[in-house]
Amino acid sequence: MSLLRMIYLALAVWGAIHPMYYFLTYLGDNAWSFGALIDAWYVNDSTHGLVWDLTIAAITLTIWVIAESVSRKNWLGLLAIPATYCIGVSCGLPLYLWLRSRP
Repeated sequence: MSLLRMIYLALAVWGAIHPMYYFLTYLGDNAWSFGALIDAWYVNDSTHGLVWDLTIAAITLTIWVIAESVSRKNWLGLLAIPATYCIGVSCGLPLYLWLRSRP
């Protein structure tokens, strides 16, 4: 595996674990209320802007993954879509780059 692929994989793992730690900690402290988690994303204009930034990035990544997966017939690349929406762009993007860069 090339150095670049190892970096992509390391970033995908980090992008899965690090944000999920904070989500799970918050949920554990708030009786596993997903409503409270979503409400926390809109506490002020800064967090509201960040939510929109990540939402637009996730939609853009999804369109790119679908377009490339269809044209390259790289169906495994579609795994980046659930990773993006269930974990985050910080996992989905490096995961897709890792899957895309395989020989």
